[in-house]
Amino acid sequence: MVSLVREVFQNLKRNLSRLPTDLQPEAEELLKHRDDVLAIFKKIYNKKLDVWKIRIHGFYNLSQILFTGKDLVIQGYGGDPLRPYSERRLKRSPLHDVATMLRSFHNVVFEGFHANHHILKDNLPKYIPFLRLWAHYMGGFYMKAYLETVKGSQFVPPDTADFRVMLQTYLLEKSLLELNHSLNDGLNSIIMPIRTIKIIIK
Repeated sequence: MVSLVREVFQNLKRNLSRLPTDLQPEAEELLKHRDDVLAIFKKIYNKKLDVWKIRIHGFYNLSQILFTGKDLVIQGYGGDPLRPYSERRLKRSPLHDVATMLRSFHNVVFEGFHANHHILKDNLPKYIPFLRLWAHYMGGFYMKAYLETVKGSQFVPPDTADFRVMLQTYLLEKSLLELNHSLNDGLNSIIMPIRTIKIIIK
C-alpha cells in the first residue's frame, strides 16, 4: 500500500501539467494529502483482524454481471488484468470485491452521465448531487443485502469499527488504482478517483 501511494502520487505530480485546466487545482490539492492517505492505510495494521482470507473474484464490478432473463451470472474470475498473475492468485479479504463493486456504482452513473450528449455542458454541475444520491442508495442496497447474506461468516469482522476500517482501506486502495490507471491511460475519467480519494480521507 505504501508502494502504491508513492507510485500514484509521483505519477500524478508528473502528469499535473497534462490535466485539463479545471482539474489541476483539485489534483494539486490532493497532492498535499499524501500523509493523510498513508494514515488511513496504517489503521488496518493497528489491530489484528481475526478474519479469513479466501479466493476472491478480483475484478468484481457491474460489467462482470450478466442477466440471463431469469438469473444473474458472474463472469471474469481471472482477476484484475492490470495486476500480475502472481498477485491475482493470492488469497484476500472478499471485502476487496465489495469495495470494487461499490466503486462500480459510482463509475457507471458518472461515466454514463458524461457520455450523454443530450445534456448541455453548462447544466452538468446541477445534476451532480443527484448522481451521488443514486450511487449512494445503490451502494446502500448492495451493502445491506451483502451483510445479511454473509452474516456470521468468518471473513467479515463482527466488530463494526473493524469492518469500517477494512472497507475504507480497500475503497481507498481501489480509488488509487483507478487514478493510476487513468493517468497511464489517457487521463479518461480521472476526476472520479480524485474526488473519491478526497472524500475518503476527510
